[in-house]
Amino acid sequence: MTTAPAPAARPTRSRSPLFRRDFALIWTAGLVSDTGDWLLMIALPLFALSATGSALGASTVFLVELVPMLLLGSFLGVLVDRWDHRKTIIVVALLQGVLLLPLLFATADTMGIVYAVAGVEAVLGAIINPARQAMIPQLVGPDQLARGNALVAVSDSLARLIGSPIGGLAFALWGLPGVVIADAATYLVTAVLVAISRPHPPAAPDAEGEEPVAAERRILREWVEGLALIARSGTLRVLALIAALGGVAQGLFLVLFLVYVTQNLGAGDTGAGIIRGVQAIGGVLGGLVTGWLARRLGPRSLVGGGYLVFGILSLLAWNLAPFTTALWVYAGLFIAMGLPSVTTATGEITLVQTIVPPRALGRVIAAMTTVDGAAQGLGLLLGGLLADGGDIVPILDFQASLYLVCGVIGVLALRREKRLP
Repeated sequence: MTTAPAPAARPTRSRSPLFRRDFALIWTAGLVSDTGDWLLMIALPLFALSATGSALGASTVFLVELVPMLLLGSFLGVLVDRWDHRKTIIVVALLQGVLLLPLLFATADTMGIVYAVAGVEAVLGAIINPARQAMIPQLVGPDQLARGNALVAVSDSLARLIGSPIGGLAFALWGLPGVVIADAATYLVTAVLVAISRPHPPAAPDAEGEEPVAAERRILREWVEGLALIARSGTLRVLALIAALGGVAQGLFLVLFLVYVTQNLGAGDTGAGIIRGVQAIGGVLGGLVTGWLARRLGPRSLVGGGYLVFGILSLLAWNLAPFTTALWVYAGLFIAMGLPSVTTATGEITLVQTIVPPRALGRVIAAMTTVDGAAQGLGLLLGGLLADGGDIVPILDFQASLYLVCGVIGVLALRREKRLP
């Protein structure tokens, strides 16, 4: 007697990481705090631009955010690796909320307050962002890492979508104090959400009982180790080069975008917030499909292809003003730009998380962020100096071309690589 063969098992569809309680809490906390950050990110440059009457004044806000991070960022990544990530995020979020409050007293005559707070917040952000990114492998399995990173990119895009237009509108209605109070509240909510999560962190280095001098030497040694990991890995070296070129492009954009929208398009503060914010619509759509794309194309294709598409769309946007200044046209282009921006970010962080051992993730992510920040500083300086000199479209064309170069490098130079020892 023969038995009928058992029916083939149907492949099960894995559930979204958002159905994991701890991932959902950390994801929501990031959404809340990033939304508040975008409120301030839009409001502070607008405040500086109106207070100083110069694009260089707006670029100074970005510069003072970068300089402390450049000096301390990669060292702070070592501390992130040594500290419990969950507790780090809680403490830093509360500090960020409290240290925003001096902005309530900022005026055109006290721009020093604006610059000081921007610098302090940047240093704290250089701690909380690597800690959050290093937590993702603790919250999802290796098979869902790209999907989890894509959802984090969705969170970033949602935060921009919500925070950018509200930031421009809130600044127009209530000024800087209203934005500050809202942003401070988001940090409190973030701390509460992270506090009730229970991730499973890897064992932290045992620093108990270390003498101060020994601890300093160990931190320095671990910092050097993080740089050595980047130097030993072809993939990480390529990503560092892409981060540098992309950072210059981003720095130019941060300054010249406001000038382009207000002068070339004739839009006001609210228009600038809307155009900048709608890019997040494409980011949300891109994040929803990037996990699917990563399983078929791989993170390397996401990086190279994403930058190529982003560069082409940027060139189109910067050269349309002679034909149309309709706000909806540029809103559509910036929505389209959101898709490749998410694929590149997801591909880059997934490659780093896959190659770098968990014990060193914080310092490598911080080092990459420092490279990007240094390049952004150069772009900001160039943008601030060149923005008042006449036609900015050729500068923006150069900015878009840098993204195309990043795409070519990603396509030609990124290779498969095993996890580093």
